Amino acid sequence: MNGEEEAGIDRITKAPERITIAMDEETFNIFKKLRSTLRLSQSGLMREALKFYNKNRKLFESVEEDKIRTYIEMLSAGEHIILDIDHWLLFLKFVETHPEREKFWEAHREICRSHAEQFSQKSAEEILRRLETCNFFKLSKISEAEFTLVLSSDVPKNFIKTEIEGIFTAMGIRAVVREDIAKLRVRLHGKKERGEGVR
Repeated sequence: MNGEEEAGIDRITKAPERITIAMDEETFNIFKKLRSTLRLSQSGLMREALKFYNKNRKLFESVEEDKIRTYIEMLSAGEHIILDIDHWLLFLKFVETHPEREKFWEAHREICRSHAEQFSQKSAEEILRRLETCNFFKLSKISEAEFTLVLSSDVPKNFIKTEIEGIFTAMGIRAVVREDIAKLRVRLHGKKERGEGVR
C-alpha cells in the first residue's frame, strides 16, 4: 500500500472533531432560522458559516458593514455600475468642453430631484454617507451640522456640488455648500418650513 492510499484511508476512518458551543438567545434564533432556511444540519450549518467567514474575513475587516450592504443594494438592483475613475473624469472633462453642456447640467439637476424623492426618509448625513459609498468623496464629519467632502480631483467638484444642492433643496434641507481646494464644505441649517424659500 502506497502513501496516497494510506492517507485516503486515514481521511475516511478518522472521526470528525466535535465541539460544543454556547449561544445567547439572539444568536440561537439566527442559528435556527438559517438552519431551517438553508435546510442544513446543525453541523453542516456551522461548517458552512466558518468557511464563509474564513473566505470573506478580510472583506469584513477592511470595509464597513453598512457600505457592504449599500454596495449589494445598489449593484443587485441594476441601477448602478462600477466605473473606472479615469473614465469618470474623462466624461466630466468632455462635458465641460461640449457646446451644449447646459443641457447636461439641467438633466443632472432633474435626476437630483428624482433622487430626492427616493431619499425622502433619509437624513442629510445618511445621504452624504451614501454618496461617499459611491466613491465620490471621503466624508469627514466635523459636527452634527458640518461636513467636509475630500475629493480625489477638482474635476468632479461641480457635479457633486450640484448633486448635493439639488437633492437637499428638493428635500427642503437648508444647506450651504462651499468650494475649497479639492474639497467641498457642507453646513446644514435644518429643514425649511412649508412655503419658505431656501436661504
